[in-house]
Formats: sequence, structure tokens, C-alpha cells
Amino acid sequence: MKAIDPSELVERENYKFLTGSIIPRPIAFVTTLSKELVLNAAPFSYFNIISANPPMISVSVQRSNGVMKDTSRNAIEQKEFVVHIADESYLEQLNVTAKNLPSNESEVDAANLTPVISLKVKVPGIQEAKVRMECILEKAIPLGGTEKAPACELLIGRVVQYHIHEELYQNGRIDAEGLRPISRLAGNLYSNLGEFLELERPK
Repeated sequence: MKAIDPSELVERENYKFLTGSIIPRPIAFVTTLSKELVLNAAPFSYFNIISANPPMISVSVQRSNGVMKDTSRNAIEQKEFVVHIADESYLEQLNVTAKNLPSNESEVDAANLTPVISLKVKVPGIQEAKVRMECILEKAIPLGGTEKAPACELLIGRVVQYHIHEELYQNGRIDAEGLRPISRLAGNLYSNLGEFLELERPK
């Protein structure tokens, strides 16, 4: 085994090791509203479940050269956001939204995606996604970097509404094959669901 001290690496080197080994990573496609009511959208692969009681999820949004991204700023100001599960059906459009646009331009418009009204938050969702979750911001935690210049914001959202495509809903569960989720690897690589493996947990 090659032993490497992360404190001796620059940020980009640590990034390559982390994103190349912690794979596959689910992708949160997040919509937020600015104070000027511009609908922002962006994908993030630093994404996971926190709790089921109450249902909470986390999205880590990295800063760009120390500057907070639109997603973090909007979520903190408006106290809400919508998380969509990335799937194969709109992957090309999702990729378009990864482009850095000025805050007064909507990635949703640029990608020709379809906004849809939410039930419990003001932020619209995206119709193309088969699963989306309306979230209230529980906490926004600045982490990494320095105290005055954090490296990211960890957004913790409490899910207040699920939207699940009817064809995926099966007796309280979601059909994974029907969802056809997309995950992030390193560089420009993505992965689909691939082969299933089933193991019973020890009792």
C-alpha cells in the first residue's frame, strides 16, 4: 500500500484522491430561488442521507475561489430548496446546468428544463426528474478552509414533501431499475446503476 499524508498535498491532489476513490456518488440536482426570483439549478455529488426521523439530507456546496455559490447563498437567504435525484432521462440537460452562469441567469432556462410548482416551498422543482424532495433549510454549516474563508457550506435540509413518479412507486418503495439513477465518478465520468448484488444482513 502507498501511504500518503493529505497535509502534504495541495487541494487539487486531495480532490483527485477523494473523488476517485469515494465512488459512485449520488447526484443531488438542486434548485433554489434568488431574492430577485431567478431560478437557479446545479448538480452536486457531495450528497447523502442524514436521518429518517425526521427525514433530512445533506448537500455540500464547495466555494469557488472563496466565494459562496448561488445555491448556498439562495438556500441560506430563502431557507428552502428542492433536491432532485439525477437520472439517465435528463443527464444531458443536467450537465448543461453545471456551467457557471451569472446569478441573474437561470440554468433551468439554459438547459431547457421545465419548472413545476412546489406544494410546501416557494422554490419550483423540475418536471423532468422522477424523484424530487422539497426541503426546508435546517442548518447551513461553513466548513473547511479557515474561519474567515470556509471551503464549503454543508446544507442540511429537512424534507417536507416527496414527489415520486407513479411508475416508480411500489408499495411504499421506489423501483431502482425504473429510476435509472446516475452517479458521479472522477473527472468527466458518470455511472449508471449497473448490476445488482443482494446479500442478507447477518442476524
